Amino acid sequence: MVALGSLLVPVVVSAVFVFVVSSILHMALKYHKQDYRRLPKEDEVLAALRGAAPAPGVYMFPYCDDMKEMGSEAMLAKFNRGPVGTLSVMPNGPISMPKHLALWFVYCLLVSFFTAYVAAHTVAAGTEYLAVFRVVGAVAFMAYGLANFVDSVWKNQPWGNTARATVDGLLYALVTAGTFGWLWPS
Repeated sequence: MVALGSLLVPVVVSAVFVFVVSSILHMALKYHKQDYRRLPKEDEVLAALRGAAPAPGVYMFPYCDDMKEMGSEAMLAKFNRGPVGTLSVMPNGPISMPKHLALWFVYCLLVSFFTAYVAAHTVAAGTEYLAVFRVVGAVAFMAYGLANFVDSVWKNQPWGNTARATVDGLLYALVTAGTFGWLWPS
C-alpha cells in the first residue's frame, strides 16, 4: 500500500497534462465540431423560448408528472406528435469559458485523486511502470471514457458524440496512467 499523500504530485501533474491534451484536442483537431447542430428555424425557436422565459435548468418535453400520466391518451398523442427531447438552458449572456475550463480542471483533479486512491490501495511502492500503468489506466478510463455513455443511454445523445468522447477519454486515461507510472513512488 502506498500513502495517498505521496501521490499528490502525480495527481496534480496528470490533471495538468490531461487539461493540456484536452485543450489541444478541442482547439486544434476540431473533430468535436460535429457534436452540435443548429436548430432548424433557430431564430423562430429562440423567439418562442424567450417568450416562455425558461429559467436555467434541464427541461424534458413533453413533460409528465408521473408514470400514470405518461400512459394517458393525451400524453401519448403529444409524444407521437413530437418533438420529444430534453433542453438544457444556460444563463443568458456569452458562455463563460474560464468558468467551464476551471470546472473541467477540477474534474481532472477529482479523477486523478480517486484514481490515486484506488492505486494506492492496490499497487505497492516500487511496482514496475507497466503494472502501475495498467491499474491507473483502467480506473482513469472508467471516469473519462465510460462516463459519457450515460448521455447516449438516457439523453439520446448521438452515439457518434459518445464515441468521440470515449476516444478522448482513452487518451486522457493513457496520459494519466503514463504520469502515474513515471512518478510512482519507489
